[in-house]
Amino acid sequence: MDFNVKKLASDAGVFFTRAVQYTEEKLGQAEKTELDAHLENLIARADCTKNWTEKIFRQTEVLLQPNPSARIEEFFYEKLDKKLPTRTTNAELLGQYMQDAAKDFGPGTPYGSTLITVGEYQKRLGGAERELLQTSAINFLTPLRNFLEGDWKTISVKRKLLENRRLDLDVCKARLKKAKLAEAKAAAAPDFQETRPRNYVLSASASALWSEEVDKAEQELRLAQTEFDRQAEVTRLLLEGISSTHVNHLRCLHEFVEAQAAYYAQCHKHMQDLQKELSRFHNAFATNASTSGVSAGHSPLATATLPGASSPSHPHNASNALGSSTLKIEEVKPPATGTRKAKVLYDYDAADTSELSLLADELITVYTVPGMDPDWLIGERGNQKGKVPVTYLELLS
Repeated sequence: MDFNVKKLASDAGVFFTRAVQYTEEKLGQAEKTELDAHLENLIARADCTKNWTEKIFRQTEVLLQPNPSARIEEFFYEKLDKKLPTRTTNAELLGQYMQDAAKDFGPGTPYGSTLITVGEYQKRLGGAERELLQTSAINFLTPLRNFLEGDWKTISVKRKLLENRRLDLDVCKARLKKAKLAEAKAAAAPDFQETRPRNYVLSASASALWSEEVDKAEQELRLAQTEFDRQAEVTRLLLEGISSTHVNHLRCLHEFVEAQAAYYAQCHKHMQDLQKELSRFHNAFATNASTSGVSAGHSPLATATLPGASSPSHPHNASNALGSSTLKIEEVKPPATGTRKAKVLYDYDAADTSELSLLADELITVYTVPGMDPDWLIGERGNQKGKVPVTYLELLS
């Protein structure tokens, strides 16, 4: 391999002079060329954008994928430019476990059939989550990553080059300043025995040598100033593009919020549908249990009687007293036996004065009367009394 020794030595010399200039600036022994205020503001704005974009990007990844091992796996697949294998979401895995358990418990049992239904809806929730992950990765995370790994790297390179151009400019300024001081000193006290700085050949006059050195330093300074100004303009144009980046990220943010709204709307709909399914199952099981108990003659509630209304010789009175539309709650008396405690499953608002409003998890006393709609019971809470739907109750003892 061929090496350009001269170029290597030149690069090493430039690096050394920059390092010396940077060190002297930090120690306060050298002057530093300050950037204009507009460029400084652009740089500060770009740094702020980079820092917060990186934090938002990382935290969004944590939100969408809380498992750090999974995030590391995705990172390696991305760096290796390989397709990430499809990963089962936690909700989908839970749904599969529920359906597998239902096979062992018996899909025809109340618990088994409910597990199958809940498992299916858990899988739907997992599918909605998977769609959110894919949409967010494409519409939100990818643009942020492209900025951090693309645009920002370009800006960083140009800013580093601008800093090097500034150091070169300040080196030239310092060199010119020293040359002018030496020229003035030589002009005041000529020394024809002095050799030229930097190992130049001996000249007839030290003053003439330093004059030539000043001319060369001024030429280098003009060139360094031109390079610095050109690089400052390039950097400024790139930094002004941060405004376009903000506009792009704003659009991506709207898309991310829309994806979240769609996801939560789907989840809400799935859970509402699941509650309806479970309520339907509960009604069916309660009806079957009530029917079985009455037919077998084991229901203690079936023995309750309404005074003055259960006699076969007064069918008209019984009909008036027991009809759901003409039932007078204040006339209904609790039977001596057959009352039971019941736990309220859901909140219920009474439709009229004949019904009793319920609060979830409260305990009430219930009983029935002959001829009453089997979907309703008489409920009592302290001095309050009214009809209550069976489907909202869990009979205890």
